[in-house]
Amino acid sequence: MHQLFSQVLGQRDLSRAGDLFSLEDAEIEDCLSQALDQIKAISCSPDYLTNDNDQAVVEICITRITTAIRETGSIEQHSTALVGLWESCLEHNLTPQGENTEDTPHAKIASDITSCILQNYSCPSVMVLAVPVAVRFLQRGNRELSRNMSSYLSLAAIAKSDLLAEHTEAITLSVLGGNHMLLRVLPSVYPRQPDTIHCHLGDLTAMMSQLESPEQHHLIRLIQMVAEQHPFVSVCVPALVSYLGDQSLTEALLGALVDVSQASPSSLVSFLPALRIVGQQCPALLGHVAKIHGAVGIISETHAHSSLVYLVSLLGSMEHSFHHTLLLEIRALTDRYPSLLGGCGKDIYRMSNSFTAIARLLGRRLEESATMHSGGGVGSEQRLQVKIQAFEEKMGEEGEEEEVEEESPALQRRYSLSQAVREERREMRFNRNLPFLYVCVSLTDSNRGCVAKLSFSCPLKGHYCLYAKSCFNLTSRQPHLWIHIMLLHLQSKSSVPLCSRDECVQRLASLWEKTQMKGAHSFPMAMTQHITPHRKDLESLQIQLEEVRFFDLFGYSEEEGGWLCFMCNNPEKATVVNQEGQPLIEGKLKEKQVRWKFIKRWKTRYFTLAGNQLLFRRGKSKDELDDIPIELSKVQSVKVVAKKRRDRGLPRAFEIFTDSKTYVLKAQDEKHAEEWLQCINVAVAQARERENREATTYL
Repeated sequence: MHQLFSQVLGQRDLSRAGDLFSLEDAEIEDCLSQALDQIKAISCSPDYLTNDNDQAVVEICITRITTAIRETGSIEQHSTALVGLWESCLEHNLTPQGENTEDTPHAKIASDITSCILQNYSCPSVMVLAVPVAVRFLQRGNRELSRNMSSYLSLAAIAKSDLLAEHTEAITLSVLGGNHMLLRVLPSVYPRQPDTIHCHLGDLTAMMSQLESPEQHHLIRLIQMVAEQHPFVSVCVPALVSYLGDQSLTEALLGALVDVSQASPSSLVSFLPALRIVGQQCPALLGHVAKIHGAVGIISETHAHSSLVYLVSLLGSMEHSFHHTLLLEIRALTDRYPSLLGGCGKDIYRMSNSFTAIARLLGRRLEESATMHSGGGVGSEQRLQVKIQAFEEKMGEEGEEEEVEEESPALQRRYSLSQAVREERREMRFNRNLPFLYVCVSLTDSNRGCVAKLSFSCPLKGHYCLYAKSCFNLTSRQPHLWIHIMLLHLQSKSSVPLCSRDECVQRLASLWEKTQMKGAHSFPMAMTQHITPHRKDLESLQIQLEEVRFFDLFGYSEEEGGWLCFMCNNPEKATVVNQEGQPLIEGKLKEKQVRWKFIKRWKTRYFTLAGNQLLFRRGKSKDELDDIPIELSKVQSVKVVAKKRRDRGLPRAFEIFTDSKTYVLKAQDEKHAEEWLQCINVAVAQARERENREATTYL
């Protein structure tokens, strides 16, 4: 141990303790564990609680040690001694004493060490030692320490949740004891310790009104996870329904109740009247209420009848955007119990834009079914006819003029409730996974058929937008699929059903006809037969977008509810990307060198992506002289090495194509390769956009 540390700790010399800060960190780095062990011995001595001199010496030494650990990055080297001192504090009183509620001496030591460990929450070897000790601090009566431990455990749950799983019981009890911050940990440990959470789920749900908004949403997320795994979640239903009056929670709670209805529909039967009232008060949430009724209706024909009465009545009050959800629920019930529509339900669901025709046909079948069962008396199904007629009037002139073949052959596929739910969730994912931007399409003929040339632009067009003046271009051999997607996008943005006379629909129909192959369906027939593209087509389209690195440059924005370019999605990164000379990314890459036709080798170089250039040095060091840089505005494309060329030596390689040369580069691993690819693609798009802006300004 360093001589000065030996003097200060061995002799409890407070007068020399301040001199420890005059030492270089590297000078004392190797002796920090010894110093921590000696501090542990001092703090455990019988007179430590009453010896102000020893307490001051320990406090100064701990501050110097934790500073040196932080500056030298030696936390792993000294973690055993550090956690050992931390754990020794648990053997002493940590509850604040006196009127001023001042921390006890050992609580001060624990607090100082906690700060050091918190800074290294993502270090696995430290976490293995620290997490079990941190959990023990939760129940020691010191609110400040408990709050700090909660912060550490929350971070640990993100980095390595499996270390917390065995402590689920202690963490849950701490939450129930008022340490609400730890609620964010429970969703992370639930998959590994579900039974422990199940035992306390009722008590946790009862705490909802005591929680702050972030903790409430963590609890709701936990309930949704339980609903996906276990019908035990039914114990939460009364409490969840009672909190629906809180407008800040209504939407999230209804979303959770939808999940609960899939796991335990019977638990919601008695609460349907209350849910209908919520739907009346919040029309935008009627879709959730409809899904719950659909789930409950599947229990029996009696429940299905009651739910169907309500669902059909909603046709006259819900906005057009909800109709598809509503009809999926109605269809699931009538497929399960065909007698509800007199056995003729299969002719109803020809998913076109004419919801008027669907409503008319539903009303007719319900009326016929009611007549058969009641012998001509007026039943609830007949009363529904009045509501459906009101809905038809509300739909307006378009519905009166449109003709629909009611006797056309029914679709062969029939949907169960679970299939209907999966179908709708697939469409929700479809809206997120595929880009709905401002897209321009042109069509050209090639030797292999029609090709769609698509240009994507960012709708936000912020100050640093990558595509304010330019576009991301894509060539696709699936023009019909893109036309179908654009029609769905237009319909999702429209508050009324689209009509074949609408200009935007006519444009798409014209494009369809130009690409229509002999024997293929016409545009109206294709759109009515398949309301959404086939899953296989969507998957192939997404693969193509991934291959052209589309998702490096665009991402879905929850705030804007749409797809934005990288810079509009991440405005905080604009200063780095646009600052001249400031590296966006730098490091070593291997460049493929071709000497002769059959002799190739990789050479390590140091690359820097900054401004409008990709700079690379002649050697491995960034201090060596620059070679000729790659001008980003001249880059034509950046791609990963094609799969057919991948072998054991090329899992991390990518290519940069310019007008005069192709560069083949390889990163340390696939993670680094992905990082380089995204940064290069963003920088290339930014360089092109800057060039386009300058050209526009000049003109």
